[in-house]
Amino acid sequence: MPNHQLSKSTILRGIQCSKSLYLYKHNYELRSTDSSNQQSIFESGTEVGLLARNLFPDGVDASSNQGFKMKESVEKTRDYIDAGETVIYEATFVYDDVLVAVDILVKTGDSWNAFEVKSSTSISDTNILDAAVQYHTIDNSGINLNDISIIYINNSYIKNGQLEVDRLFSIESVLENVIIKQADIQLEIQRLKEVINAPTVPEIGIGEHCLVPYACDFKEHCWKHIPKYSVFDISRLKKAKKFELYDNGILTLDDVFNSETKLSQNQALQVTAEIEGRTHINKQKIGEFIAELRYPLYYLDFEAINPAIPLYDNTKPYQQVVFQYSLHIQDSADSALIHKEYLAEPSENPQSRFVEQLIDECGTDGDILVYNIGFERSRLKELMEIYPDSADKLESIINRLTDLMIPFSKKWYYTPEMRGSYSIKAVLPALVPELSYNDLVIQEGGTASNTFLSMIYNKYEGDVEKTRLHLLKYCELDTLAMVKILDFLQTTI
Repeated sequence: MPNHQLSKSTILRGIQCSKSLYLYKHNYELRSTDSSNQQSIFESGTEVGLLARNLFPDGVDASSNQGFKMKESVEKTRDYIDAGETVIYEATFVYDDVLVAVDILVKTGDSWNAFEVKSSTSISDTNILDAAVQYHTIDNSGINLNDISIIYINNSYIKNGQLEVDRLFSIESVLENVIIKQADIQLEIQRLKEVINAPTVPEIGIGEHCLVPYACDFKEHCWKHIPKYSVFDISRLKKAKKFELYDNGILTLDDVFNSETKLSQNQALQVTAEIEGRTHINKQKIGEFIAELRYPLYYLDFEAINPAIPLYDNTKPYQQVVFQYSLHIQDSADSALIHKEYLAEPSENPQSRFVEQLIDECGTDGDILVYNIGFERSRLKELMEIYPDSADKLESIINRLTDLMIPFSKKWYYTPEMRGSYSIKAVLPALVPELSYNDLVIQEGGTASNTFLSMIYNKYEGDVEKTRLHLLKYCELDTLAMVKILDFLQTTI
């Protein structure tokens, strides 16, 4: 590909940030590699795109056997059009050194309709911009393009029996909005060609464009002058305010402390604790919280998958589907811990046995401690709808939930090591450094979910049995962490 050639993705990159485009073309080695979660999102989008082809079946695939050989795809597309094919997948076109591919191209009469598939549940401004670049290139490449539409996921669809592709997807023409943007697209293409052929990298500082609409994969390079702990780590401070402080030369927490920056009470507490190196403890509030706990205590944590394409009956796209839990039980303050756990088999609907075992092991009395109550409570409410015969027992579990995050989210206990965060991943090492997620193979929930989902799709390439043990160890640490955190709080009062 000539260095001055653009694609749909590089045009969108350049519109977001000219510097990002230049680095992509000239200093690709500075780009951060995709995380496992980002890779999972990409793979999910691919699965959605392949499934959407069933809306227009029996097409031919113009994609190259080697994805980077786009010239081959352009030639295949032209050959298919000349041969009279009426449905083409990954149809690829080039015009004015701009290369684009469209997921599905369908001929109706003497004209063509283009369909771009998105794994989102709505159409964004970025999607419109994306389609405008496609329209510009395809319409000018010599075919009669009548319409361009976006296919996206209908998140109100509930699977019941065989997957109904025509109900899973929504199709919406964006032609009117795309036409409006054509003049701007032409100007942007010319501007971005000048950017990538310039002798030096554009002088563009950091800003909200580093994060919106997508987190830039050159952020690590461009932000290397930002210290590990800065104004960007102040809890619940709006992005615009953070960049305003940065633009005014206020970067470190020392800078904030010595300025007249207005902060909330909790934000000021975070800054002051860091500068003065002191821990804040509200013994009265912590004591009241602990005094209200009723034994036996249960420490509970769920893990869930949220596939774009619903896998099980009575679930919707992107619905959180529980597949694992860990449960530590403490009959009294002095009793030994009992540990229970559940991890579904990838070949089964994980929820039915999950519900049965959870109800049995949670008993009927005592508080159930969770960390960030919204997640577990929401999953239990969803399970009540799916399993109405168990609804009363699940509701009883909901009524017993207590959020161990409260003492930290309300800053009743805060120490500088928490760096403004009250997530369990920040609280545990600050309070109980001898316990660490860093010693685990699976260290966070996103990886756990993606790993189990890859097992369901039979795409996991590792040792399944060993990995199941890693999943169990990760979830077990989440609940053991809660036990140790409560033990620590009890020593502060």
